[in-house]
Amino acid sequence: MADFEFNAAKGRTVELYRRVRTGDPATSALVLVVLAEAGIESDAGLKDRATLAEILSGSSNEATNTGYARKVLSAADLGDALPDLANDRVDLDIPDQTFLSVQPGSGWAKVLVCYRPATASPDSAIVPLTAHDFSITPDGSNVVVQISPDGFYRAV
Repeated sequence: MADFEFNAAKGRTVELYRRVRTGDPATSALVLVVLAEAGIESDAGLKDRATLAEILSGSSNEATNTGYARKVLSAADLGDALPDLANDRVDLDIPDQTFLSVQPGSGWAKVLVCYRPATASPDSAIVPLTAHDFSITPDGSNVVVQISPDGFYRAV
């Protein structure tokens, strides 16, 4: 599960996930962004950032390792966001993501799950949903990101 949900996404994470799942709009997506370890802002500061641009214009930086690129998840990658009536919650999951042959450079600190409204959306339109601690020092091998076997987010 998420280490934290961004304040701008509170009450919206399930809605934005469902929008991607149903193709509303057609080119909306979830985007995984890795933050570098060096200079990362505290969780208390990060959670108040409303857009990806705000996160990256602060002290936090996106990873720059060769082999790293943002992962884009479209409707076909996502499962249904159905309520679990027995447990009174909604669990959201995403498939594990593999970054191939990530070269040394930036140490990684966090993986963000963000909502992108359209293919050409600038970082100022991308809404960060959740942040997940993911400390790793790439060494040229593949990096597999499995956020949690229980999903990346739970609405209760």
